[in-house]
Amino acid sequence: MSLVRVHNFSISLDGYGTGEGQSLESPFGHATDRLHRWFFGTRTFRRMHGKEGGSTGLDDVMARTWGDDIGAEIMGRNKFGPQRGPWEDEDWQGWWGANPPFHTPVFVLTHHPRPSLEMEGGTAFHFIDATPEEALRQAREAAGGKDVRIGGGPRTVRAFLEADLIDHLHVVVVPIVLGRGESLWAGLEGLEERFDTEAVTGPSGVTHLTFTRRGTA
Repeated sequence: MSLVRVHNFSISLDGYGTGEGQSLESPFGHATDRLHRWFFGTRTFRRMHGKEGGSTGLDDVMARTWGDDIGAEIMGRNKFGPQRGPWEDEDWQGWWGANPPFHTPVFVLTHHPRPSLEMEGGTAFHFIDATPEEALRQAREAAGGKDVRIGGGPRTVRAFLEADLIDHLHVVVVPIVLGRGESLWAGLEGLEERFDTEAVTGPSGVTHLTFTRRGTA
């Protein structure tokens, strides 16, 4: 059976995976880019966007497994874009331009399905109204035996954790306090009992926490 994985998921010291007040101009709300600066400087991130250079230290080592053996992604609607409710603009194709970095089928969870989008580079966005279990079934079918990545945001990752569907969880704790936003951990008391955990902190000041489901290592 393929694994279900989360990678490079940044949270604040107080557990928020995104800030309050997402908009077209502020994809992460009042958090701006502070949760993700550690990632933006890595070689992995720059290569995802067709650029050269970038750091090659611990943060890059942890980040670069993001795409290994991934055959499909599941994301929440708020990761795809800032619109809420019925789609007012079906021309919106996501934050990433014509050639998104996923290069696999991507299943976007929404209560308002819309036609699929075929993008450059092998990315196809499919908009589905489904439970985590049903979304995972569809993603696994599309992944062709490869692993499925849960891409976020925090509400989507939390839903898959609540359903006990995640095998590998890489969380990056960034030393900032947001005070408000969307919590990753709300309602997940005792989560640690399902996983073996490791932690490592590098020169950038972030701490990489890796949760591996017991029995899958």
